[in-house]
Amino acid sequence: MSPEPMPHGAWPSPISTTDVARSGLSLGFPTVLGDHLWWEEDRPAEGGRRTVVHRDAEGILHELLPAPWDARTRVHEYGGRSYAVVPGRGIVFADHADQRLYLAAAETDPWPLTPEPDRPGGLRYADLHVHESPDGPELWCVRERHHDDGAVSRSIVSMSLAAAHEGQADRIIEQVSGSDFYAFPTLSPDRRHLAYICWDHPAMPWTGTELRVTRISDGHTVAIAGGTDESVLAPCWRDDRTLYFVSDRPGWWNLYQSDLLGGARRALHPAEEEFAGPLWQLGGRPYQPLGDGRLAVLHGRGDLRLGILDPATGTLSDVEVPYTGWLPALACDGRTVAGIAYGPRLPRAVVRIAADSGRVELLCGDIAELPDAAYLPTPRAVEIKSGDGRSVHAFLYPPSGPGAAEATAAPYVVFVHGGPTGHATTELSLEKAFFTSRGIGVLDLNYGGSTGYGRAYRERLRGQWGIIDVEDAVAAARWLAAANLADPARIAIRGGSAGGWTVMAACCASDVFAGGVSIAGVSALAPLVAATHDFESRYIDWLVGPEALYGSREPLARAGKIGCPMLLMQGLADPVVPPAQSEAFADTMSARGVPCTYLTFEGESHGFRRQETKATALAAELSFYLQIFTAMA
Repeated sequence: MSPEPMPHGAWPSPISTTDVARSGLSLGFPTVLGDHLWWEEDRPAEGGRRTVVHRDAEGILHELLPAPWDARTRVHEYGGRSYAVVPGRGIVFADHADQRLYLAAAETDPWPLTPEPDRPGGLRYADLHVHESPDGPELWCVRERHHDDGAVSRSIVSMSLAAAHEGQADRIIEQVSGSDFYAFPTLSPDRRHLAYICWDHPAMPWTGTELRVTRISDGHTVAIAGGTDESVLAPCWRDDRTLYFVSDRPGWWNLYQSDLLGGARRALHPAEEEFAGPLWQLGGRPYQPLGDGRLAVLHGRGDLRLGILDPATGTLSDVEVPYTGWLPALACDGRTVAGIAYGPRLPRAVVRIAADSGRVELLCGDIAELPDAAYLPTPRAVEIKSGDGRSVHAFLYPPSGPGAAEATAAPYVVFVHGGPTGHATTELSLEKAFFTSRGIGVLDLNYGGSTGYGRAYRERLRGQWGIIDVEDAVAAARWLAAANLADPARIAIRGGSAGGWTVMAACCASDVFAGGVSIAGVSALAPLVAATHDFESRYIDWLVGPEALYGSREPLARAGKIGCPMLLMQGLADPVVPPAQSEAFADTMSARGVPCTYLTFEGESHGFRRQETKATALAAELSFYLQIFTAMA
């Protein structure tokens, strides 16, 4: 006799909460010099601290920063690249504890290069770049200063590393200041000019930035491109007089070339594709020059794929690799390209590619051992109609497992990414596989406002946060039911940060969801605006508008309409979305007698980093789904 079909949610799966928790190495920001490579790597089993790994010419891995060193910068609170290689000397890195820059050389303890700030974290550094000068190596970077009165200022600074071997770097020189934000400090080959990106409140780097070039000798500055309605990113010198950069002026982040005086720009390869991503973190480069004048570029819709672009002809050819997506942080030494790649069945990995032969070499993977492929879902890109008939992008992950399944429609969870100016990719995720292998489907939603589909798609959320994202999430649930993919009574929604806002708002606005999971979600706007960090302090102006609109959008003000159970999880050391946001919503739910579980985690910030936290949170989430799906069966 054949076995009885097992109910959705109870399929046998080899993927445990521990497997998921320890898979998050968060590989990032590679550097390549000849046969040597460096990259950042998290340590979930060590409290989530971040180290820098060096792979030498013999292929041996060296962890350069043992515990308790933690290479994390807090510039903009979201940080970014936290280290730079000093050839022949070691690395410069920002330590999370005090945010000072340190030099780590072989067989010596790191020593500080920057002064101790007057207040903890008062001086922060990011976007680190080392350049050789006639007097030895120099470091150029963005510096963020937190003043006693709460004000924050930023500048581009440089410092000599020639005396660093003696434990004393030369004084720090402020090269550029005056704007609220800076990124991509890029020195010209002749060292006479500095190119960079800057912007001022209330703009965000994906709404309006400016590319400027400053002559170092006298500070004379020329605006090359950009403005309040154009996002310009990633300048790169072709030679002493010519710049490449990315601009979304045509509606997509495309590559351009311009001379030093800001003359007529030339599109290198006009396409309705993105050649960059949103600048949430500093230090990544979405393209790099090769030694023969061509460019290694990332481009696409949704996922970014690797290609080689000839600026002279505009010819773009994709590199034949097994990976379907890349993080927008390439490294190149002229003949070798390195990056962080992934695929639907391939975990995130540090990859090196020989530009001349195309040979691909995997150097380090995020997941040590993959489960049987039968337990891994295959994503399918889908388009959903929402609101006034607009198309919305999403990735569908049906339940996938060799176990016997019940014949009824499956329960589903709609995943909502954070940002909200972010996007979901098809990267292999053991977290998603944890659910799909147990018989719970996932729909990963790129609601209006997401990146990867052009500026017009991003601009859908302008002044519409809490409306467009909610409409798209509700439409996604209804599409799942109408397509007979999901049991309409067993559809849940989950998201973190801005995604948590959409979860709570959607559960207030509609009864299509059986329950919601919010991780560090935003529930009220006025407290967020009052408490949030400087980088996002004017973001709500763009997303929502004046304070008079807050009550009609925020979940806390509409919590009286919610009737489904909720699970809220929160790090108690979160500086981006403070715990009070989740607490207030949980208290309102409890006062109304609506089932709500509120879990807090000591020492966790915005996004869980510790292995034990990730495992506990995932187990709680599965338990929540099983309870609400069983109740609705």
